[in-house]
Amino acid sequence: MPGKKAEQALVEEWRDILSLHARTQCELDRELHQHGLCGSDFEVLDVLAASAASDPGGACAFRVQEIADRVHLSQSALSRLIARLEKDGLVERGMCAEDRRGVRVALTGKGRALHHEVLPVQRAVLSRMLAN
Repeated sequence: MPGKKAEQALVEEWRDILSLHARTQCELDRELHQHGLCGSDFEVLDVLAASAASDPGGACAFRVQEIADRVHLSQSALSRLIARLEKDGLVERGMCAEDRRGVRVALTGKGRALHHEVLPVQRAVLSRMLAN
């Protein structure tokens, strides 16, 4: 078992990580808000865009659970977020061909365009906030 000083250093390191995450998330939300998005919205678009980039000719889509695992949201929170993105015309939902109970989500043309527009903004915030 670690000594008291080592334990305290571990706790302080954890709190520093939490603080950096909170500050970065707030900055992302502030910058992305100008484009009608929040950090979580962008993360979903980014996951879908990365998939589409790896298979430009294909109809790349993720199951909701696959997206939830990548963006660290509960399935219910993600479902609400996806519904909002769909209402804004950024994503579309469809049934899984292999499992009719599953739902797949894909970027629309409008979603791809918005992702392309805000990608440099998100990356700049990450560079600024995470530079040591």
